[in-house]
Amino acid sequence: MAEMTPRERVWAALNHQEPDRVPLDIGGGASTTIIEEGYENLKQRWGVESEPKILNKIFRMARLDESVMQRLGSDCRPLGLRAPVNWTPPPAEPGKFTDIWGITWKQAHYGDGCYYWELDNCPMAEASVEDIETYPWPDLDDPGFFAGLEEDAKALYEETDYAIMADGGFKSFWELGYMLRGFEQSLMDLALNPEFTIALMNKLLEMNLKMTARFLDLVGPYVQIFRAGDDLATQKGRLMSQETYNAVLRPVYKELFDLVKSKTEAKIFFHSCGNATVVIDDLVEVGVDVLNPVQVAAMGDMTDVKRRFGDKMVFWGGIDTQRVLPFGSVEDVEAEVKQRIHELGPGGGFVVASVHAIQPDVPPENIIAMAEATRKYGTYPLAA
Repeated sequence: MAEMTPRERVWAALNHQEPDRVPLDIGGGASTTIIEEGYENLKQRWGVESEPKILNKIFRMARLDESVMQRLGSDCRPLGLRAPVNWTPPPAEPGKFTDIWGITWKQAHYGDGCYYWELDNCPMAEASVEDIETYPWPDLDDPGFFAGLEEDAKALYEETDYAIMADGGFKSFWELGYMLRGFEQSLMDLALNPEFTIALMNKLLEMNLKMTARFLDLVGPYVQIFRAGDDLATQKGRLMSQETYNAVLRPVYKELFDLVKSKTEAKIFFHSCGNATVVIDDLVEVGVDVLNPVQVAAMGDMTDVKRRFGDKMVFWGGIDTQRVLPFGSVEDVEAEVKQRIHELGPGGGFVVASVHAIQPDVPPENIIAMAEATRKYGTYPLAA
């Protein structure tokens, strides 16, 4: 088969066709990139000097340099909503910050100089249904959100041949809801105060519809992937019952994804950690095309998962970040990539990526090995 461009390669995989080789995504989106310290280690190994850039401040996900992405052979490039210009973070004590939603975050350190941002104050923890309308929501008319976005999308599409993963920022429901409300309180609400949760989800839907429509009116013709997500599962199973999901989340997902489908031909990419096999049918039903991060340590026999769902869901991820990437040898990483390609790659519908962002304790040589093994074992037709 003739060599495809990265965009052609990814598009074929997204349409359940076998491209020239299995596509690779390192850095194409917030859940398929590298945490800041891990990325700095990779840059140091390759002698790359550049100012750090981020895709997501809260989760400390790095925006990779173009030279690094080319060297890794990543087939995808990120495109996201811009920062507001009429909003300034309020003053905060050292080690804390407050985001545009009014949520306060604090640094939590975990050895080797690495830290994560964890919830410190959930501003709607004691809110009532009546408080939802009067809450100081972000100004959706801030001109900064879309400044230069259409021009950059057009340039990425016309001047490069990479697949473009679009992240409109306003595309979360359950996760943003519990960040506003508090995780424990949100779980209690599902059982004791569902009217609050439904009202909050509907308010977030109102904002998400408005911002997603604007976003896709500008970039819809240029992008191949639209990124969304909420963690709907633990490593053992569903986070909430089928009945609760149907009442609380299914309606808002369906309305948002119907809008997305009306604005672009891009495939809907949905990020849910945990044993997401239990929600795949639900996601297909509301229009999702792609499952990420494919947390293989929780999802069981991946050959069986491919057999059951491979004709209706593209799998994007699959390279284990709990054990193999941080603690395995280069040979272990190569074996992991080979195994996942042979489990998930037949017939297309698979993009190699890490199970969520690559963490700081992953050695640079293992990141490189993941990229090299994808090229080594991913050529179609796949070897036996």
